[in-house]
Amino acid sequence: MSWLRWIVVGVVVVIVVGVGGPFVFIHFVEGKAPAPLSLRSTASPSGSAASQTTAAGPVAGSWTIASGSEVGYRVKEVLAGQSQTAVGRTASVTGHLTIAGTSVTTGTFSVPMKTIKSNESQRDVQFDGRIMDVATYPTGTFTLTSPINLAPLPATGAIKTYSATGQLTLHGHTRSVTFPLTAERTSTAIKISGSIPVAFADWDIPNPSFGSFVTTQNHGLLEFLLDFTRA
Repeated sequence: MSWLRWIVVGVVVVIVVGVGGPFVFIHFVEGKAPAPLSLRSTASPSGSAASQTTAAGPVAGSWTIASGSEVGYRVKEVLAGQSQTAVGRTASVTGHLTIAGTSVTTGTFSVPMKTIKSNESQRDVQFDGRIMDVATYPTGTFTLTSPINLAPLPATGAIKTYSATGQLTLHGHTRSVTFPLTAERTSTAIKISGSIPVAFADWDIPNPSFGSFVTTQNHGLLEFLLDFTRA
C-alpha cells in the first residue's frame, strides 16, 4: 500500500501548494493593498472661528497640479482562489483648474500611462502591454465639461463633496462620466480626491484576467488625489 500512501501525499502537497502558496504570497509577500486615495480633514474641532476667517479669502483664479498628487487604478482580483486588490499608481500627474467667482469653470488632469506601477512587475507587464497597450495609447486624461458650484465656500480644513461631470479618455476612447469628489481648502492649496468607476468594455479595455489563474471583475476604479497650488 506504499504506492497509495505516496499518491495521497502527492495530492495533499498539490492542494497545499495550490491554495497555501497564493495565500502566503498575497498575505506575507505581496502584503496588504494600499488604502484608497482620500482626503483627511485638517480642520481643528475647536478652531472654527479661525477657519471661517481664513475661508473668507478668494479662491478665484488659476491653479495647477503640484507634487504630492497621485492617480491610479484599483481592481479586485482572485489569485488561485485567494481574493486580493490590485493597485497601481503614479505621481506623474499634470493638469490645472480655473475658478471664476465660486465656480470651477475648467479643469483637467492627465497621466503618462507607462508610469503607473503596482507592487508586482508581472502585473505591470500585463498592464503596459495586453491590457492598456501604453505604446499605442500613452496618455489617460480627464477634462471637466460642466461647471462645479462651490458656494458656499467651505472653511479651511473642511472637506466638502461635489459632483463632477467630464470626459474621460482611456485606451483611445473618450466617454462622459459623472462621479462624486471631495475637496478641501488649505491656506495655500486646494486638494481634491475621488474615484471614477470604469467598466472595461466601455473603453474597449481587455479584461485583466490571466487564464484561470488570475481572474478579475469586469470593472475597476480610477482613483486620484490632486494637490492644486496657485499658477
